[in-house]
Amino acid sequence: MPGERSNHVRDQYGRPLQDLRISVMDRCNFRCPYCMPEAKYHEHFRFLEPKERLNFDEIERVARVAVSLGVTKLRLTGGEPLLRPGLTDLVGRLAAIDGVNDVALTTNAVLLERHADALKSAGLQRITVSLDSLDPAVFARMSGGRAQLDPVLSAIAYAQGLGFRGGVKLNTVVQRGVNDAGVLDLAERFRHTGVVLRFIEYMDVGTRNHWERSEVVPSAELRERIDARWPLEAVGPQYRGEVARRYRYADGAGEVGFISSVSAPFCGDCSRARLSSEGQLYTCLFASKGTDLRDILRGGADDQELRNVLSGIWSARTDRYSEERAEHGDTPTSHRIEMNYIGG
Repeated sequence: MPGERSNHVRDQYGRPLQDLRISVMDRCNFRCPYCMPEAKYHEHFRFLEPKERLNFDEIERVARVAVSLGVTKLRLTGGEPLLRPGLTDLVGRLAAIDGVNDVALTTNAVLLERHADALKSAGLQRITVSLDSLDPAVFARMSGGRAQLDPVLSAIAYAQGLGFRGGVKLNTVVQRGVNDAGVLDLAERFRHTGVVLRFIEYMDVGTRNHWERSEVVPSAELRERIDARWPLEAVGPQYRGEVARRYRYADGAGEVGFISSVSAPFCGDCSRARLSSEGQLYTCLFASKGTDLRDILRGGADDQELRNVLSGIWSARTDRYSEERAEHGDTPTSHRIEMNYIGG
């Protein structure tokens, strides 16, 4: 498949290590109920101190070693990554690594407009913005009352105008009875703009969002709603491990995607490892534990030792949580790492 290299380390199911998602910040300026509910992440919650997070030298080193094992795509995430001071410098350092062909950022866009020019100049190639509704009241509720809609829409338009090589995508987590009524409004707003909208099934990430299967709106249902209004045509994947099933509007108005971890698990092609801001490496979004790389990095290990650790972790990997959820009809484990530590 395009994008694979001969040096890819592979897991127990033959899946290559291709993507590294790097959380640079456990804090966020939103309190989305499905990720960081206010009741848990209140003003007295203890987040990581700066010295507890990996510094940029450590992040760059892990990324370089991961690239030597086949990683070609790096994504910066959070929490909210734009809360991390000096993030532009890190982007430049990651973009300069030989073998990296894609550096991306996931953000809620509140701080994006003030940083977008510098990020693009540093080498950022793609931006994904989390946007769950165009209804100001629903948006405010889903952000935990921490943000207004108009500045986010302005930032999306500004970033789109800068012409990032990989474009701007929007991720919308859809919950039945919460924001699913606004799906067509989102689709209509971003048709003909070049912005790719992707609808994500509400998932049981972490253990603090009180996930219920009844709140999941299957992608097939969303696709039927949109197709009834604007006919859709299926588009094939661009590479192995692409999580979104892609469709284009038959009238040429652009593209929309569906990420269906609950109704149509895609574990079989998952090529992503996740590095938390404090240096834990996880091999699944739904993992219950990781491997502490911070102690290894700060304990004097050389690059070959670090490479052996990363290779060993991935080679032993057997994760297939979403497929197991589908097989068993419930959540396979009761403890899972929270999304604000490892991003989406």
